[in-house]
Amino acid sequence: MKFLKFLRLSVKVFFRGGRYFYFWIGFLTLLMIWGASGYIHQFNNGLIETNMRDSVSWGFYIGNFTFLVGVAAASVMLVIPAYLYEWKPIKEVVIFGEILAVSSVLMCLLFIAVDMGRPLRFWHMLPVLGTMNFPSSILTWDFFVLNSYLLLNFFVVTYLLYNAFLKKEYNKSIVMPLIFISIPLAVGIHTVTAFLYNGMPARHFWNSAILAPKFLTSAFCSGPAVMLILFQILRKITNFKIKDEVIWKIAELMAYAMFINLFLIGSEIFKEYYSDTEQLIYHHYLFSGIGKQKDLVVYSWSSLIFGIIAFCLFLIPKTRKNFFTLNIGAVLIYISVYIEKGIGLIIPAFTPDVLGQFYIYTPSWTEVRVAAGIFSAGFLLFTFMVKVAIAIIFEGFDIDTYEKLKSKDIFRGIKGYHKEPS
Repeated sequence: MKFLKFLRLSVKVFFRGGRYFYFWIGFLTLLMIWGASGYIHQFNNGLIETNMRDSVSWGFYIGNFTFLVGVAAASVMLVIPAYLYEWKPIKEVVIFGEILAVSSVLMCLLFIAVDMGRPLRFWHMLPVLGTMNFPSSILTWDFFVLNSYLLLNFFVVTYLLYNAFLKKEYNKSIVMPLIFISIPLAVGIHTVTAFLYNGMPARHFWNSAILAPKFLTSAFCSGPAVMLILFQILRKITNFKIKDEVIWKIAELMAYAMFINLFLIGSEIFKEYYSDTEQLIYHHYLFSGIGKQKDLVVYSWSSLIFGIIAFCLFLIPKTRKNFFTLNIGAVLIYISVYIEKGIGLIIPAFTPDVLGQFYIYTPSWTEVRVAAGIFSAGFLLFTFMVKVAIAIIFEGFDIDTYEKLKSKDIFRGIKGYHKEPS
């Protein structure tokens, strides 16, 4: 019964708010409807509605999937200092990193589903019921670790919030083993995703042993960049106070990850250009173009330059601790990694194709609509879970409040609950 009260009041929490909140929910809902109509169009007509073809069979969907796996894995940047080193400032906000992980993995799975074409194909991935080629299929391993990471983080978040609702201390014998498991799982989800790529010997652009560490280091840049922006928004529009030292520490850790990421990128570029084999054609297409085919050059150089600028901004303490330059750096590294994990990772591996042909891929309007709907669904889930977390942990929304007040008046007893953004 107490858990049912927790669920019931969580729903009530979500549907109470000010005009800015309702505008945000309405905006996400409209985008989800727009995206769903795009997916219905794709479902009825097939993947021909996308611009993916035999020459370029992976595109916008898989690029977003790869990027979001990195965002989900980055929650370990908060989990380790919070639970292993018991650093109190980060421990106060670690739950938001876990919520971001849950939302990101959900979006990852949705992008896989829409990329498969017919959704009924998804059942082949299910154990026992499906025909998953385990353990030889890397895709099966990826599906397994993603779902394990999703369920683990969702359970931890729910367990912590439920205990806070009951005004009880969480049981460390339950939480800590799960936290220890979540750390290698966070590394595993992006490592196995990298194995999906570099396990294809026919795609030389991906066939590199350093692809997995590159994935991880870039994830520890892009994921925390999202967190930095979200933390500033949360403390602006809610009564939740996030200390500056938390933001500075995350930014400092990002600087280390950026350096390693840029070093690995430089090592890969040196190896390809110095060896100067026929396989260099893919890097030529990415960085300088081939003949008139220069479609990716502006994106690849933008990604590299943005990453270097962001690294410099985060490396220098004066700019790292200035919110203006900090936010510029966070946006730049987000864009840099988004390009690196999307157009800069997938398209060069397929171009030119095995026949030497150049198929210029750009996402179709259908792909953009479906992606917008998926991102909106993830943002909506994140909004719901964050709103419940803030109400329970920081606004006094507990079992005593529920028992003492009538449900129609319950929000009057929560100090500052209706705070609007200033």
